[in-house]
Amino acid sequence: MNRREALFATGALLAASAASAADDHSHHHHMGAHPYQAVLDTAGICIEKGEICLTHCIMLLGEGDKSMAPCATTVRDMLASCRALITLASAESKFAPRLAALCVDVCKTCEAECKKHADKHKPCKECMESCAECAKACKAVAV
Repeated sequence: MNRREALFATGALLAASAASAADDHSHHHHMGAHPYQAVLDTAGICIEKGEICLTHCIMLLGEGDKSMAPCATTVRDMLASCRALITLASAESKFAPRLAALCVDVCKTCEAECKKHADKHKPCKECMESCAECAKACKAVAV
């Protein structure tokens, strides 16, 4: 899946979630915002920034910079966990809080690895910042 497809999928998921929340036949959504809205927002941004960071890492790896391998690995883990979190959180799954707890650890690990490159590489800095925000949002709903 390339970055464009990932962004489209994330947007479609968020749009479907918003449409579901606006559905007149849904009873508990009449009360306000989605209970996982902050998680959905920050995980979506993490995916966007992570895709850019991963592409940057791959390009540098291709040029022989092996120091980017751990960064690419942690970003890949973060992307997988945030995608799964968006799926469960948008559905208000009973498993979303437990996955959010795991995402706290995954995002903090990605944040720490990206921090090593943040002063030299803008994509790493932006990924690091988005992971910090996502970890914070996930911590608020985690069990």
